[in-house]
Amino acid sequence: MPAIAGAAPWPKPGSTSFGGEGNPEASLMLVGEAPGAKEDESGRPFVDPAGRILDKVLAGAGVKRDDVYITSVVKCRPPENRMPHKEEITACSPYLEEQVRRVRPRVIVCLGSLAARTLLGPEVKVSKVRGRWFERSGMKILPTFHPAAIFRGREKLELLQQDIEKAAREIS
Repeated sequence: MPAIAGAAPWPKPGSTSFGGEGNPEASLMLVGEAPGAKEDESGRPFVDPAGRILDKVLAGAGVKRDDVYITSVVKCRPPENRMPHKEEITACSPYLEEQVRRVRPRVIVCLGSLAARTLLGPEVKVSKVRGRWFERSGMKILPTFHPAAIFRGREKLELLQQDIEKAAREIS
């Protein structure tokens, strides 16, 4: 996606921009925040320790990673792995909208507050709405914790697992 890199005030030279990966006809789409260092190196989403948690949670819900489509709000790694700025989110939003339009998932799981705010509105707090269904354009949207949140509070792992299981039941 060179147009993203050209339109945004980043990435640093040598960084990777990527769209997503998985089944282009998936019933379930997972939307994260932005690529981290490992994702930047590999060009693939969720390949870091948080990705390993996500893989275990998906497997625990009986979902194969290859059967879902995984993407992020921001398509390039922000400098120093900081939270993306509004301009970066705005620059990447058309790409996320196009991914949703093309894949047409029945369910989107927002992994973390940035994904939830981007897809549901700037006032959304994932800690307040996680596990609740929202509907937009005929798709169900389920906000939950980002897998990296588990490193700051192990109690969130069970909640993340419950939410992914809830999404899996919805598409089965």
